[in-house]
Amino acid sequence: MTPLSELFEKTRAENRAALIGYLPAGFPSQQECIDAISAMVEGGVDAIEIGFPYSDPVMDGPIIQAAADLSLSQGTGAKEVFSTLKAVASTGTPAVVMTYWNPIERYGVENFARDIAGSGGSGVITPDLTIEEAARWRDSVKKENINSIFVVAPSTKDDRLAKVTEQCSGFIYAASLMGVTGTRTSVSSSARDLVTRVRKVSDTPVAVGLGVSTRDQAHEVAQYADGVIVGSAFIRLLQESQSMGEGLIRVRELAQSLAEGVRR
Repeated sequence: MTPLSELFEKTRAENRAALIGYLPAGFPSQQECIDAISAMVEGGVDAIEIGFPYSDPVMDGPIIQAAADLSLSQGTGAKEVFSTLKAVASTGTPAVVMTYWNPIERYGVENFARDIAGSGGSGVITPDLTIEEAARWRDSVKKENINSIFVVAPSTKDDRLAKVTEQCSGFIYAASLMGVTGTRTSVSSSARDLVTRVRKVSDTPVAVGLGVSTRDQAHEVAQYADGVIVGSAFIRLLQESQSMGEGLIRVRELAQSLAEGVRR
């Protein structure tokens, strides 16, 4: 059992959702990324998604794209991603990497899974990997005893939903809407419907991402999901702050507010 799986057992016992924070490795810089993640955890974030910056994202909105572009311009690659993962996991915080398939294939499928495990990571979220093309990946994560997390969306048909969720461990990533990441004034009603559909075919925890940025939104999603994922809201605070010190304070305060939402 991975630290991520243990976390969901713990939060279910506490009758609450887990709060999962996202940040791309190397943003705003390598050390500042780790500092910001520490501020998230201090504020009450339960688990961390570390983004592998990629030049051609299909799921990321403009806020995350801008952060990834900055990170890439500073030379962030696999080495920095694994270094960040190791730093987070060493604190006892469950951590996963979110990455498109191309960096995994370039690195080597078996090697990537091995180094996730070797860095203390719980698993990997692969938003653009289909289950039909995932045989080598499934074998690799099984060998390393880490979680393989696929993404489902409101457009996913019921028969396919059963097939995809069967391949997930740790949690199932439920995209709340059709579109890209980003903060929104409200969370799509399709998120609740999607989680309901997932629960009919799987007992694996379900975490909702795309759009959550406030305590009330986190509270709303926590009423029906096992996990609440927040990324763009944290990144935007760092982008808008006049200094890193200010950014860390604002990130910690947002994490505290969101944590209150999922625990309320």
